[in-house]
Amino acid sequence: MQHAEREIIGPVALCDSKGLLNPEAIGFARQPFIQSNLTGHFMRKKKWNYWCVYGEDLLFSATISHLDYAAVCFVYILDYETQRFYEKQITIPIGRNVKMPEGVLDSVKFINDSLTVQLVHIQGETHLSVTIQDFDNEVLHADLHIVHPPHDESLNVVIPKSREIFQFTAKHHSLPTSGFVKIGNKRYDFNPDYSFAVLDYGRGVWPRKAEWNWAMASQRLGGRRIGLNFGGKWTDGTGMTENAVFIDGVMTKIHEDVLFTYDPKNFMKPWKIRTKFSDTIDITFTPFFKRVSLTNVKIVRTEVHQLVGYFNGRVQLHDGSILYIRQMLGCTEEHLAKW
Repeated sequence: MQHAEREIIGPVALCDSKGLLNPEAIGFARQPFIQSNLTGHFMRKKKWNYWCVYGEDLLFSATISHLDYAAVCFVYILDYETQRFYEKQITIPIGRNVKMPEGVLDSVKFINDSLTVQLVHIQGETHLSVTIQDFDNEVLHADLHIVHPPHDESLNVVIPKSREIFQFTAKHHSLPTSGFVKIGNKRYDFNPDYSFAVLDYGRGVWPRKAEWNWAMASQRLGGRRIGLNFGGKWTDGTGMTENAVFIDGVMTKIHEDVLFTYDPKNFMKPWKIRTKFSDTIDITFTPFFKRVSLTNVKIVRTEVHQLVGYFNGRVQLHDGSILYIRQMLGCTEEHLAKW
């Protein structure tokens, strides 16, 4: 079994005055206390705000990211029933006009002639608005209101590879979402009782090559808001994990590494997700849709295989009780980066 990770209970800066990892920031927090004051490390800093919203009929995702030498924004949709999928991506070299904030819930925007994404956090809500004039030959307009319930906990964790290679990630789960996404004449409405958003906020200094797995879901199961967050590969051997489950906003942190078993030659086969040393987590993920995202621009190459499907299995909680997962909609991914 792995040791219990250090819990951070108050505000702390991610970096010291030299831009190196602040040892006091290593650990996890239940609130977004950590201030990501990244400096230096030219070309190695990676920053992103990724949102994924699970509606009753539509998965909607919007991301603003900055890789130091370019800003990248992408938006995609998946209609569960028809499996209509479309993705729009814009890359701005250098990306000086895209300012990535230091606070997890600070506002951020990406404004371009062909794509506008704005994330404005005010009074306990994130307002996510997206306008795209040509989205699969139609106009897309999204206006979503994402509630951050005041007593909800979130997963905020600093992964230390070294003083110079590190990542702060914040995962906020099962956030009730209302509003709409309109594509051409088709309108999708989001009911906050059954529609939930996930935030993946990342700020860090990365090596030239990186690889990771991530699995996540946020749904209502048996009348409770349930969130799952499991990560692998990039956290192995650091003494920290990004593994946790959320029940009605209360987080159970899992201190053990998680192993992802899947067929990289056929991502559509079922995935197994299990804890390394115990049977704390024993989950099968069965995909029904695959999204592939490739970026290949000379020195930069990223390859993402993201699967949408259903989780089934069990998680043992600290009090010995079992959280049973039944047909829970979510995503897994394999991400390879040379950046």
